[in-house]
Amino acid sequence: MNLQTATVWHPGASVVPSPNFDQRPEGVEIDLIVIHSISLPPGQYGGPGIEQLFTNQLDPAAHPYYAQISGLRVSSHFLIKRDGALVQFVPVAQRAWHAGVSNWQGRERCNDFSIGIELEGDDDTPFEPAQYLTLQGLLKSLVDLWPIKAITSHAHIAPVRKTDPGPYFDWTHVERLFPTIDVVR
Repeated sequence: MNLQTATVWHPGASVVPSPNFDQRPEGVEIDLIVIHSISLPPGQYGGPGIEQLFTNQLDPAAHPYYAQISGLRVSSHFLIKRDGALVQFVPVAQRAWHAGVSNWQGRERCNDFSIGIELEGDDDTPFEPAQYLTLQGLLKSLVDLWPIKAITSHAHIAPVRKTDPGPYFDWTHVERLFPTIDVVR
């Protein structure tokens, strides 16, 4: 796989295109990966809620929580489901809307220069071994293709608003793979 191919869709990922993306600013290098977690409804796994949220198809009547978030226009580049399945919503060369108000080492607007990876999960549940395997493969591929300097959490770039991927995420799965990349929990 080369960079030209990788700017479209990642091999092995199921493609579910999101309308929630735009162009990255010209000349901005993609050098950060942000790890998130999400479950919809909160604490429940396996349903269509995440994909529906990222494609603006979430039915506000399907769950009380959905009424609060159905108007959000958000996305991520990737989602890793509990069984390890990889879904891609936005090509990496495009800017997904995953970080919101954020700051990385004095640089605001992390969406401009980062890749967002969501893990299906929450702050109260350990992640599955299959998710770590898929994450490791995806990270290796992304680090080989893009000038990644750091991997961090959503909680680190937006500490007042976010806690994900939460206390059950085992960072050693990332740290041991990339001893030369700055991994900040």
